[in-house]
Amino acid sequence: MSDAQKQVWVLIVGRFISQIGTGFTLFYASIFFVNQVGLSATAVGIGLGSASVSGVFGRILSGSMCDSPDWGRKRTLLLSAVLSALGSFVLASTQDFTTLILGNLLNGMGIGLYWPASETVVADLTPPDKRRETYALNRLADSLGLEVGIVFGGAWVEVTGTYRLLFVIDGMSYVLFLVVLAAAIRETGHLWAKVGNPLKNWATALRDRTLLVYVAANVVFTTYIAQTHTALPVYLSNFVAVDRDGAGLSPAAISGLFAWHVAMSVLLQLPIARWMHRFSHARALVLSAAIWALSFVGVWVTGNTGFPIAWAVIALGVMAVATVSYTPSASTLVAELAPDTLRGVYLSINALCWAVGYAIGPPLGGLALDRDKAFADGFWLVLAASVGLLVVILQQLDRRLKLAPKSPSR
Repeated sequence: MSDAQKQVWVLIVGRFISQIGTGFTLFYASIFFVNQVGLSATAVGIGLGSASVSGVFGRILSGSMCDSPDWGRKRTLLLSAVLSALGSFVLASTQDFTTLILGNLLNGMGIGLYWPASETVVADLTPPDKRRETYALNRLADSLGLEVGIVFGGAWVEVTGTYRLLFVIDGMSYVLFLVVLAAAIRETGHLWAKVGNPLKNWATALRDRTLLVYVAANVVFTTYIAQTHTALPVYLSNFVAVDRDGAGLSPAAISGLFAWHVAMSVLLQLPIARWMHRFSHARALVLSAAIWALSFVGVWVTGNTGFPIAWAVIALGVMAVATVSYTPSASTLVAELAPDTLRGVYLSINALCWAVGYAIGPPLGGLALDRDKAFADGFWLVLAASVGLLVVILQQLDRRLKLAPKSPSR
């Protein structure tokens, strides 16, 4: 195994460790702050949402810091781990709204710094023909870590009823990640020429029309993923009748369905990434878009059939396939579009697409689900139909990629 491969595996293991800590708090944070700290649900919503605001700034800074000779990829990753650990420890000591905001702002900034830097390091260390599979391995580590953290976090709460220690464990996982990064990861961005104004890098990237076409498509994809995490649980609970009284799926049933969704993502991530390697990135994304359309139709059938549980299992399984067929191709495409000296900025733009998708997706789904059942059902068919527009954008992307000159770095 080469030195570069060893560093990639160190990063993958580090991601697995840090995601275990995230899984410990992911589903229990709002319960803790409302029921044990005594904050209002509105205050908690504002506090948790503040992480998204600082996360946007973190993503923007990360791109410039990664490409800067004065900072580089490794220092950006180390700073992200420090801020995330501090945020978790602040949240563990939260007694009021102020500390809730502070902890989430620190966490959001840490996560925002992390994603572009992490994906840039993977691109630096991996040959172009292996990037898709390597990004798939990273996503697999994320999913496995979250699954382990959710399971053990739930068991801890069930046995002890104590939530604060979950945030301490989350913070310790970031400290461990920091130690792993400091000891085993070397700076990978050593080939760039020294650059001046960071704003010039962003201006250069934003003049790349091929990148902008990809951004348009990627925002749609991330909006779809946001529906999986926000609108879909509410739809299953409020609009999918499982008995004559019209009661929706129980929390236990919904939890089981999403556990199935995550399990399918874990099992299929690598096989699908390897199978998709036969397609160009744009065509792989077209295939992913078609699978998303099938999943949305499956959700509509779930709400309009006499066998809702069976169809929900199918729909969430198909959504898992749609997600794992999208993420490796998307990251790899951006890494290959980017010049070496602007790789951090390009992958920051990729990460910002997620922030935009998650800003659009939840309000859009909420607007649909605040109406009657017919409107809520129709929302999933509208999403399926919107895939037609997405395919048009991806075809334009495919044409631009075929016409683009190939540089040696790509």
